[in-house]
Amino acid sequence: MTLAPNAPAGVADRSAATAMARSALSKPVQFALDDGVLGPGRAVFDYGCGRGGDVARLRRAGFDAAGWDPAHAPDRPIRAADIVNLGYVINVIERPAERVEAIRRAWALARRVLVVAARPEWEAATVTCRPHGDGVVTSKGTFQRFYAQDELRDLLQAVAGVEPVAATPGIFYLFRDPADAASVRARRFRPRRLVLPRVRHADRLWDTHRAGFEAFVGFWQDRGRLPDPGEVAILGTEAAALVNDVGSVRTAAAVAKRVVDPEVFEAATARARDDLLVFLALEAFSGRPKLSDLPDDIIIDVRAMFGTYKAACAAGDALLFGLADDAALDSALRSLPFGKVLPDAAYVHASYLHLLAPLARAYEGAGRAVVGAVDDANLVKLSRRERRISYLSYPAFERDPHPPLATSLRVDLRSFHVKWRDYRASTNPPVLHRKDTFVPVEHPTRSKFERLTMQEERAGVLANTATIGTRADRKILARRAKVPRQEAAQADKPPPLSHQRAPGVRETPGPSRHFRPWATSS
Repeated sequence: MTLAPNAPAGVADRSAATAMARSALSKPVQFALDDGVLGPGRAVFDYGCGRGGDVARLRRAGFDAAGWDPAHAPDRPIRAADIVNLGYVINVIERPAERVEAIRRAWALARRVLVVAARPEWEAATVTCRPHGDGVVTSKGTFQRFYAQDELRDLLQAVAGVEPVAATPGIFYLFRDPADAASVRARRFRPRRLVLPRVRHADRLWDTHRAGFEAFVGFWQDRGRLPDPGEVAILGTEAAALVNDVGSVRTAAAVAKRVVDPEVFEAATARARDDLLVFLALEAFSGRPKLSDLPDDIIIDVRAMFGTYKAACAAGDALLFGLADDAALDSALRSLPFGKVLPDAAYVHASYLHLLAPLARAYEGAGRAVVGAVDDANLVKLSRRERRISYLSYPAFERDPHPPLATSLRVDLRSFHVKWRDYRASTNPPVLHRKDTFVPVEHPTRSKFERLTMQEERAGVLANTATIGTRADRKILARRAKVPRQEAAQADKPPPLSHQRAPGVRETPGPSRHFRPWATSS
């Protein structure tokens, strides 16, 4: 396959077999939406659009979207756009020089950001193939080139000359403006907005400007600070009318504090400061930007939380270098507010990472700096003995009393090797027990998990952890604990295999050029 206009007919015909027919947005486009990269008012161009599924769905959603493909849409115009998608294209191009040219052409079209996706190397275990060049030819006669995470990152950086931002394994963003890249990285460390507490005291101002106050308080909960006068307009006309009526942002804040519990604001400020601290610490991986290269809202955050950028960076450096302190890191993992802490590692639910202390968050965030978001992982394993992070997928975590492990992705932070392992074809995969320990008290089904654990403790089946770690052990555990019949039957039933994959391990080779404060740690 080649992504050049007027592609030879033979090449275009051969590449046509690789274009997938999808019923939903492709993974890179969906990630771009979720991460705020693709937003309203931004034009999108799909460079190598295949059958045009993403283009059609984006147009139905109101986006200015177009695409071109050498096999399926060779006559459509190639045009520049705010966001250009090069999704699963370079992995089907046989000649390395043409892959580089495809990236270079796509980057030239991207006014704001280029989204690049390629198949990660561990997916090679899912196809029947034979070696060909630097890739393989599948049983369908199509070429595939699988990429290690660092290999893909280095290729993109070499061609575009900017630091790629990992969205998830196999998908990267290339931004024109460093501030846009920083915005995406910072957004990862902000939890979802809290539900607005019930107003305890209603006065005339609150009743008159309720919508404005709610926007004001919502901003404070998101950012942990007062909006800057220049930010009031983005909160809407109601917030602007509120500030105009009371005279200033600070006066509006004083009224809000009389109406809403002050602890709400204090907690939001502490949380936002931690979010910013973790973000600034991990920016060292890509080369911390100058203050002027940060988005305006983060510049305001820095000044509100730390006073100066120098002080903020010093705090970030102190946090990052704490990762090299074995005692400090182990203390942070032993004192997690929730999670299962074992001698070799701590395990926490991925939905609640924002509740961890900054040092533990920075440790996990270092893993995401390498691989991006692992969207199917719901547990995170934080090693206490090695600098390793594992992202574990338990699809049946909520519904199965002892869910089996489906896949794991491990990141070694010293070498930046990435290992992926698939357990879905295994007849005896590892399983979980004591699920209540992995989640905080606010988890909606924690009480149900606790009841199961108490039942199993009374039956004595949790006394020896060496005999309850796999599916075969789980069948014995379910019988001994007398788990209700329906749950026991469900527990013994193997999970459905949507994709049959041979079990195996793929390892990402090669050294990393990234900043590693723990490199000399024992």
